[in-house]
Amino acid sequence: MDGVFDNVLLGFQTAFSPANLLYCFGGVVLGTFIGMLPGLGSATGVALLLPLTLTLDPISALIMLAGIYYGCQYGASISSILIATPGDSASVVTAFDGYPLARTGRAGQALATSVIASFVAGTITIIPLMTLAPIFSGLALNFGPPEMFALMVLGMASVVGFGGGTSQAKGLAMAAFGVAISTVGIDAQTGIARYTFGQVQLLDGIGFLGVVIGLFAVAEVMAQVGRGGAEPIRTRMRDMLMSRRDLREISGPTARGGVVGFLVGMLPGAGATLASFFAYDIERRVSKKPERFGKGALPGVAGPEAANNAAANAAFVPTLTLGIPGSGTTAVLLGAFIIFGLQPGPLFLREQPELAWGLMASFYLGNLLLLAMNLPLAPVLGSLLRIRYSLLYPLILLVALIGAYAMQNRMWGVWLGLAFGVIGYVMHKYGYPAAPLILGLILGSLMEKTLTQTSDMGGGDLTIFFNRPIALLLFALALVLLLAPYLVKAVRRMRPAPTSTPPDGPADDAASARSGDEEMTTLSRREDG
Repeated sequence: MDGVFDNVLLGFQTAFSPANLLYCFGGVVLGTFIGMLPGLGSATGVALLLPLTLTLDPISALIMLAGIYYGCQYGASISSILIATPGDSASVVTAFDGYPLARTGRAGQALATSVIASFVAGTITIIPLMTLAPIFSGLALNFGPPEMFALMVLGMASVVGFGGGTSQAKGLAMAAFGVAISTVGIDAQTGIARYTFGQVQLLDGIGFLGVVIGLFAVAEVMAQVGRGGAEPIRTRMRDMLMSRRDLREISGPTARGGVVGFLVGMLPGAGATLASFFAYDIERRVSKKPERFGKGALPGVAGPEAANNAAANAAFVPTLTLGIPGSGTTAVLLGAFIIFGLQPGPLFLREQPELAWGLMASFYLGNLLLLAMNLPLAPVLGSLLRIRYSLLYPLILLVALIGAYAMQNRMWGVWLGLAFGVIGYVMHKYGYPAAPLILGLILGSLMEKTLTQTSDMGGGDLTIFFNRPIALLLFALALVLLLAPYLVKAVRRMRPAPTSTPPDGPADDAASARSGDEEMTTLSRREDG
């Protein structure tokens, strides 16, 4: 216990150094602005600004990038509530009740609810984050190559296993595409060039940053061009005041959302988007007046906002201790770790205590900064959403391509970003999710390495998996995740249809549920970050 306390103290000393304070502040400010921009999100923001951090110390760079991550969770709720256009996929659920509240003159209360719920959940879940991270790390020390391979399969299944039907098949296809991309370049085992087609640029493989910038930034700009936004809703500072009744009403949803968000966020690849949908569905079911949901209910804002911020923290548990991304955005951050020559995994907390604990301690600092900034300034920040899209998106595209060029200081990164921008646009148009592709790209080479090591352990016989109980359990969990949507559909078909429906009650609830399911399907195709 003393060791954990010493590490926590070391982390806060690192996070509260003047330089890291500055970079944390810069990250949360940039994250708030990026989160407000419709169609971007945390994964895009981290990918865009990653090249700008390459000259910094790894701890300062990662604190800044993490600040962008959870800053986006705050900023996205502003556009979700005021213009019904979420800046991040995790805040789509917030629009279900946030925008109706704003249309009825309660935009201030909706914004204040999102800030308070985000701060409370984001702050409290830092305690289990610091507590569970060493436990996960200790358990992971018992993982050999077979268990690590099974865990990566589980991470893939966590992302593609919730869409159901056609979208699940598309998720699996994108994961396979990402793994295929990861095989381009020199084979680490044999030293032979694979799938380079004689191109010297491909000997080092397909650059991770160019793919991410193309799939997220360039593709989203292409998708958003020509679209207009809803007319913004104005709000004032005095509208942010919350009554005691409002605070009591959101206390339960905030607590439940925080718990759900943290538990779901720890699943490799699940992310904040899934957590926010789960939290919203729970609040709708436990509410005494479920008919209010979808028409303007504060619990419908508090639960999802608490969940997505708690999930953002929890996503770092598997990322730091297992080297498996907890979300689409942490997949991008995992790439940042690799760029800085760091390899998260079972030994990371022991080998890099200052970096690991300093990063976790910075979450507390970042949440304090976000509360101080967003609570009084949310109405002011909302006015920035009135910038003309014809001016906004060219700037985003310019910054994205500069980032792609800066990675290696050559045009190859730009062409790669543009090529994957076109691919991402086609994926977006036909409902193919980007997150499984990113996870496949990140995990592909690691899966190949661990599978080769497993084969060597078994003398070329892969039935060694049947002698590893932990690996079998992980494979079973992956299978459950893949089959869960079909099982849920089968159970729903077996339920008897209701004979009658009272007016203005369960009918509205059912309509809201259908709307939520439709939004979930749409999000599973687009993903977060």
